[in-house]
Amino acid sequence: MRPASGFVAGADRIPHASLRPPSKVMLLARMGAFHPTRVSFVRTLVRRMARERWRIEHERFDLDAHGYGDIVYRVVTPAATLRFVAFSNWLDPSERTDRVIATQWDSTFVLTAAEVDDALIADYRKNIPLQEAGRCHPFDLVLSRANRSVRLFEHAVECLAGGRQPSFAKLAEVGYLMRTTAVYGKFGVGDFEAVLAGGVFSLPFQAEMLTVYLARLLSFDLVEHIARARAPDRAVGLEPRVARCLGVGNATGLGMAPFLVTHPRLLDRWIHARELGLARVRAVELAEPERVARFAELLARAGRHVAQWRTDDARQSARIDALASELRWLSGWSEKAGLAGMRTPWDAMMRAAESRGCAELEEMTLSLLLELHPEIVDALEEGTGADERLATIPAMRVRKLAAIIERDYGWAFGFDFDDPKEQHRFWYYSEEKEEPRLGERFHEPGAEREYPLHVARDVRELRQVMLALGPSWRERSVAELLLEQPRYRRTVRRVQSLSGAEYAEIRDNVIGETCLPIDMLRCKLAIFGASKFDPKSDRWTRITLFQGAPLPDELDREDVDDWAFPVIPVELDRADTGDRRVP
Repeated sequence: MRPASGFVAGADRIPHASLRPPSKVMLLARMGAFHPTRVSFVRTLVRRMARERWRIEHERFDLDAHGYGDIVYRVVTPAATLRFVAFSNWLDPSERTDRVIATQWDSTFVLTAAEVDDALIADYRKNIPLQEAGRCHPFDLVLSRANRSVRLFEHAVECLAGGRQPSFAKLAEVGYLMRTTAVYGKFGVGDFEAVLAGGVFSLPFQAEMLTVYLARLLSFDLVEHIARARAPDRAVGLEPRVARCLGVGNATGLGMAPFLVTHPRLLDRWIHARELGLARVRAVELAEPERVARFAELLARAGRHVAQWRTDDARQSARIDALASELRWLSGWSEKAGLAGMRTPWDAMMRAAESRGCAELEEMTLSLLLELHPEIVDALEEGTGADERLATIPAMRVRKLAAIIERDYGWAFGFDFDDPKEQHRFWYYSEEKEEPRLGERFHEPGAEREYPLHVARDVRELRQVMLALGPSWRERSVAELLLEQPRYRRTVRRVQSLSGAEYAEIRDNVIGETCLPIDMLRCKLAIFGASKFDPKSDRWTRITLFQGAPLPDELDREDVDDWAFPVIPVELDRADTGDRRVP
């Protein structure tokens, strides 16, 4: 593979080993084993909040005894002040659903750059609970909603009202008080250029991740307020150690999957950041004893984290069991290896993980290793944005286009699209569900309206057309080729624009019978920073965000960034005295 250059200032001056080739990294089975890392978006946002000393304050708190009403948080940053306006409403239990076509939710909210007064609150109150059916403003950045956890929200209220903390065992079962839907930019109102112009955000999805962080704070405020309303003389608030155990849930389905195909430049930057980070750590010559000790601590924490990873999905459950076993093996290997005296010890560690042939283990080892050297990893977050515009180069010679295809898309030639199994599925946009969906090409109608995600098939067809034109076409221009074959304009533009972007393409057949969309979902969600993946089918999953993250008043702590692989201290339940306070 060609050497990859850095994409932030000074990147080329930091030694790094060879990057893992896209032929390994960009297969769906591998991408579906990704874990969050320290360059995932939830981590980079919290670091920025801590570094810039952001303040989050109540600006309005108007709830009734049942927790219904309005809350406004003010987010003060060096660049600007934002507001998070939330509405908590009664919801008939029969209406509580994760489906995107829902029309009512327990809570709805908006992240806005506007100053909020009574008039704007009144306008929001009429429109924000309607979500996309309402009217919004150019200064509204993210629009989203959430439902309470049926299993945990009421348990937390009852415990707090009774003067005690929620059960850690219950927290481990669920991990969140509320679960969001449609927060990843689906209903963002201000366009991305406007979001960047304010200076608060500089990278993709920071606004959305802040919205999720504030939804987490909202869930804490709601359970505490309802508990105090029920038992004003006895109720207690969430202890910080308990609150940190709670994240925000999310349910994500097929609507997210096409993003990785339709935003190839971003995908390339995101994968390149984690791969270059790994390559830098693998090139570290020696490990100080304190770093070896830190690795042992993180590895033990990761083992406990995996032990608390719950799912009913048989495929993922088996992978979790295998990962737990492999982490125990890796712990034993590292104890015997003598890492402190070894040359390039982290490269040896990664090679040991690779020798087991377990993708879950390899990708978690990557996440572990990135934690050890923030001084050479963290700056890579600066390169996770991209100009996503693709442009045709009409003057390019056909021979050069052919060379790019041979070099970058050789993987696409391995699929036989004359085999019905390789064209078993088609992606389409559902008017009813307002999201991309999958159909079976030979059993369902609608294939003529196929959503163009079939990159491998298109590139293979383009290559066959170019070969059929014969050698005389090699010196002619791409413009002439497209006049002859206009149906390939989109494919030519993609191939030309992504030349050199090695991690831009999923090197698999996303319309084949064996394609598992859940792998695409997990890849993107892990890059966001999601954990505890709980697939409900091969097409949607529940996850947790910000579990273990510091609370707003903890952003000045020295260990503010030490929350990878969060663990819920279930063992403390066994010491319950009936009025348990977490120390």
